[in-house]
Amino acid sequence: MNRVQGLTPRQVVERLDQYIVGQHEAKRAVAIALRNRMRRAALPEERRREVRQANILMIGPTGVGKTEIARRLAQITSSPFVKVEATKYTEVGYVGRDVDSMVRDLVEVSIDLVKQREGRRVEEKADRVVEDQLLRALKDGATQGEGGTERLVQRLRDGELDDQYVEISVREQMSPQINVFSEAGMDQMGLDLSQLFSGFPQPRKPKRMTVARARELLREEAIESLLNMEEIRAEGLRLGQEEGLIFVDEIDKLALSGREERQGPGVSRQGVQRDLLPLLEGTAVRTRHGTVFTDGMLFIAAGAFSKAKPSDLMPELQGRLPVRVELAALSEDDFRRILVEPRDALTVQFRELLATEGVGLSFTEQAVAELARVAAELNRSLEDIGARRLVTVVEKVCEEISFDAPERAGTAFEVKADYVQAKLEPLAMDLDVSRYIL
Repeated sequence: MNRVQGLTPRQVVERLDQYIVGQHEAKRAVAIALRNRMRRAALPEERRREVRQANILMIGPTGVGKTEIARRLAQITSSPFVKVEATKYTEVGYVGRDVDSMVRDLVEVSIDLVKQREGRRVEEKADRVVEDQLLRALKDGATQGEGGTERLVQRLRDGELDDQYVEISVREQMSPQINVFSEAGMDQMGLDLSQLFSGFPQPRKPKRMTVARARELLREEAIESLLNMEEIRAEGLRLGQEEGLIFVDEIDKLALSGREERQGPGVSRQGVQRDLLPLLEGTAVRTRHGTVFTDGMLFIAAGAFSKAKPSDLMPELQGRLPVRVELAALSEDDFRRILVEPRDALTVQFRELLATEGVGLSFTEQAVAELARVAAELNRSLEDIGARRLVTVVEKVCEEISFDAPERAGTAFEVKADYVQAKLEPLAMDLDVSRYIL
């Protein structure tokens, strides 16, 4: 009997293919890791403790899709996701935070996800509460008008009264000016000021505002009152430790050692590596919402490794990133596909943006090929920044069209290869200028 529910690895790869071109090995690796986490969760408790999460090390130049794969994976599975830069833990003057803070950030994201989900569940009930409050305010303001209560209700629902002013009683936000402890310190001691002050009665104050603004404030209060925050925090902790995904970028910067390490004024890179070990292995981290365990979280580390090798990392850290996958540099053909194939392709984004101004924008196949060619050539001539170069190139080509769009409503513009050449060729030929513009 199949006890594991959820997306299969093949389905995950198919979903990722909708947004990311190529990098099939990396997609397979994250899909398998995700499925193995589901399998591990289905094991009996005593067996689950013996099965370690296989964390991933992605190796590849900038702009090839490392971060995008991790981010899309989290979106596809509705998992809490946090991205951190490994180098920030080595910065001089970086006070009050430690490596454990990435786990605490994930817990906050998890609780927010659960809160949003539960908020959508009680939206309808909250809307009824808000409607009753607004009706009372409107009647108190002697604005019932013709047709009685039923007519007033209908006008309120249709938005006819949104610009009308009413007086409502709103809760004042308490902002205790307490800066004795850092956020990380309060987390480590299990302190949450919001919970500490939640037991105090919050004063309310009458305010005059539009119906539209009053609806927003009252709706927020109504949803808050209908939520059980203790249950939300407990579910958020569970979601974070069982389905959380942490992406640690620039892990290769921690591998630099020897002379470069001695010259650096910052925190020891090797020290940061040592601090990462227990998180990747599985440990308990205290947060202000409770203790969370990291053994069920999926860690994806990534780096270009242009000046260092994965073997330059501490052996213990290498062992905790057992799944290694190398992402290939993007070719001109990859650029062409990236411009048109993904659901959020750049050409689609610009077309939809200009459509809001009533301008029809389209790109010929030859124009797309020319954009890809110029982007690839610039990456070869200048620093290779991968697919990020496409954003700069397309922005430059569409600059004049975007500027004139408000005055060209109702017109259509087709971007052709010669137009792309006219906009980019002078800059592409002058590498000194391209360094600053493209």
